[in-house]
Amino acid sequence: MHTDDELVLFLKQGEAGSFNTIYGRYWDKLFDAAYKRLHNTEICEEIVQEIFIKLWEKRAVLKLTTGLQNYLYTAVKYNVIDHYRKQLLQDNFISANKHRSEQDNSTEDNIFVNDLKIHLENLINALPGKCKNVYELSRLQHKSNKEIAVLLNISEKTVEGHLTKALQHIRLGISDVLLLSIFFVLK
Repeated sequence: MHTDDELVLFLKQGEAGSFNTIYGRYWDKLFDAAYKRLHNTEICEEIVQEIFIKLWEKRAVLKLTTGLQNYLYTAVKYNVIDHYRKQLLQDNFISANKHRSEQDNSTEDNIFVNDLKIHLENLINALPGKCKNVYELSRLQHKSNKEIAVLLNISEKTVEGHLTKALQHIRLGISDVLLLSIFFVLK
């Protein structure tokens, strides 16, 4: 059993084993912390996965002044705040659209929805093979991570990794389209 400080030192050196130990030590705790605030399993899983992805990506430049545990819990706090901020923006956008003039935009809306569906399908099709397969099983066939792991003969953590990668790819790809739509709606 290594201390958090030792694990961070090994992590900075690129040792995947230390990352796996940190992941195993803190994943459930971070998920619980997020769940207490959001009460949504999927969103909490995405938040925690994103925290660990960033931890791995930034391992070489990681500077912890208050310790690993505080760093991770602070990351959960700010990711939850970001989620609420995005939700508020989305709610405000929906509310603003409800109060727009009552002219019939159904044709325009249908075109936008169809374009959005096509764009989403293209983003999904651009995913690497196994990542795409995991995403489709999860989001289109509504299989649990455990069911997907059994079907594909991979670990649940691997399923979570594929889902995180897929959702990040889709989120980035779709954000441009949504920003353009907001621009045209407000115009």
